[in-house]
Amino acid sequence: QVQLVESGGGLVEAGGSLRLSCAASGSSFTIFAMGWYRQAPGKQRELVAMISNSDNANIGDPVKGRFTISRDNAKNTVYLQMNSLKPEDTAVYFCKLVVIRPRLGDYWGQGTQVTVSS
Repeated sequence: QVQLVESGGGLVEAGGSLRLSCAASGSSFTIFAMGWYRQAPGKQRELVAMISNSDNANIGDPVKGRFTISRDNAKNTVYLQMNSLKPEDTAVYFCKLVVIRPRLGDYWGQGTQVTVSS
């Protein structure tokens, strides 16, 4: 079983920064990609950023130029550096893990709240 532990959410003023972390642990698995989605009240869950095991990043349009995703393969951890935060970035941020071994599958974290005040 794979577990995801998220950290780094909180309350910040507009223009500020936050850094989210997500660490994967559990029985033997091979990661294909890790990253983040978010869901604001009344809205669908949307892509924030994903990064593959070959370091190819896919960044959502609303956050391009402001958010950066990176990973530490040795620690099975992904980071999301969020700069120039806006009130519309307020959402629950969910870590997503895509594994290819022992079988193809997705895992989700429990979510961490990010609130940006105006």
